[in-house]
Amino acid sequence: MFRGNIDLIQDFHFEHWYPLARGSESRRPILDWPITCSQPVLSWLQMSMLSPRLQLKVSQKQILTPGLVQMVTVLQLNRLELKDMITQEIAENPVLEESVDGIEELSAEEVQSILERERVGDPSDQVILETVNGTGSEPEIAAGIPEASPVEFEFDASAPVSLDGTAPAPAAEGEIAEPKTEKDPFDEIDFGTFFDDYLDPGYKSPASETVEKPSFETFLSSPVTLADHLQSQLAVLVMSEAVRDAADNIIGNLNENGYLTATLEEIADSGQHSMAEVQEGLRIVQSLDPAGVGAKDVRECLLLQIESRNGKDGVAWQIVANHLKLLETRQIKEIAKQLGRPLEHVQIALDVIRHLDPYPGLRYSDQGARQVEPDVYIFKEGDEYIIQLNDDDLPQLRLNAQYRKMLDRDQEPSKEIRNYVKDRYAAAIQLIKNIEQRKQTILKVCQSIVRRQLDFLEHGIDTLKPMMIKEVAEEIGVHPSTVSRAVASKYADTPQGVFELRYFFSEAVQGSAGSATPLLILKRRVKKMIEEEDTQHPLTDEQITARLKSEGIDVTRRTVAKYREDMKIPSTHQRRVRA
Repeated sequence: MFRGNIDLIQDFHFEHWYPLARGSESRRPILDWPITCSQPVLSWLQMSMLSPRLQLKVSQKQILTPGLVQMVTVLQLNRLELKDMITQEIAENPVLEESVDGIEELSAEEVQSILERERVGDPSDQVILETVNGTGSEPEIAAGIPEASPVEFEFDASAPVSLDGTAPAPAAEGEIAEPKTEKDPFDEIDFGTFFDDYLDPGYKSPASETVEKPSFETFLSSPVTLADHLQSQLAVLVMSEAVRDAADNIIGNLNENGYLTATLEEIADSGQHSMAEVQEGLRIVQSLDPAGVGAKDVRECLLLQIESRNGKDGVAWQIVANHLKLLETRQIKEIAKQLGRPLEHVQIALDVIRHLDPYPGLRYSDQGARQVEPDVYIFKEGDEYIIQLNDDDLPQLRLNAQYRKMLDRDQEPSKEIRNYVKDRYAAAIQLIKNIEQRKQTILKVCQSIVRRQLDFLEHGIDTLKPMMIKEVAEEIGVHPSTVSRAVASKYADTPQGVFELRYFFSEAVQGSAGSATPLLILKRRVKKMIEEEDTQHPLTDEQITARLKSEGIDVTRRTVAKYREDMKIPSTHQRRVRA
């Protein structure tokens, strides 16, 4: 078939084809070179390749259980985030509650005895049983509650009789008579009705009953944004409604620094204003406080501030308007020469420009300093450093004992309710274990940091040593990602101040003596060299590289330039001050 249709070829080739030979059960090649097939055969082969098939494949996958996912999540939370998570879990899980002295807790032994009576070969209960057995030494779970003792019944000779004088019918076989309990007369008093009937406070006017006290939130101050500050000034100015609307649109197009981010044409088109109304609105916005808002660039921003000080057409105004490039390169003599002014007048004008604010809106957009609460305290007692976790205000979890009767089949016949309570207990125990695991992991990481950074704790930042996350992970026997999560967004209060835990991890600089120098210290050395340089003859990147190599730190010029740009330090040409 293939030999007869060898001229009807397509672009479909087989490198190896082994059909069955006639009269033989074995496969052997008929054509030992790449062959082609006809169009019908090609269509049949393509259809067979696209037909649905069942395949059996064995593969290995790493799947995180919900408990591991929660452990990873809890580990990377800082103290404030962990507090919020615990509060949320207490609100969602009824068997979890905050530990309070003097209130009965559910012991691990009691959970075990109840679950053993409940489980009927159900492997899902084994997790709770093993967890309870394994965490019996934890103070949050093993809560010292004695096991419930069996109820003892006694025969009462003076059995009650019915109204007709006959004794009550005996209990059926298999039934147990309920034990007789005595009621306390004090419990039968309805104190609510008593106080309502006998302690009448007297007449109340309807007004006194419906009055509402002002909310506490009304006494809290809210931060004033740049738009609020400008709108409050715009409200007291007299202008037409069209111009006011245009000014509102302009204020809405200011960024956090106070610069106008849209063109006047775009504002006019979006608000359906005329160009004259937009220009008048811009003039009014630029006259508001702080001076410089509504500018398109730094030059216009500085000019608006100089004009607000009645300095238009002065030396400072002329420098910003016409010689801003010379000002950036600090060519003071050239500026004085082009202005035809004495050098003293230019110096006074430069001092005025130096006190201008290139970001006038930032004072209202700044959110303020971020408050940090340390997660770890590291302090010295005697000759040793003590590591203590900050557990203040963190709710101490325990298991609620009120739900233990719902685990007993005799007291709770509904299997759905029993399964729900068991799941809640399992989730609560898992959360307590994960919080304890987080505590132990952070303590181990901090112990390793203290052992490696003793010089830093004693003498300060300049003695910081290079340290990698991988090294700490190998020392404490965990994965590097675990260490990374343990130090994420967490701070330590040390004798040298409050530092982020990730601050202590830094690569070592290559070189003979640079192997003991972290990148952070290298950047500090570069910055210190630039601060101590001669402003008329600033150091170039090559000179800084040569000085570092003389100190045993092997770096390149490109590396020094990169570190300088990271610290936002200008280049040599921009730092030079010409006399």
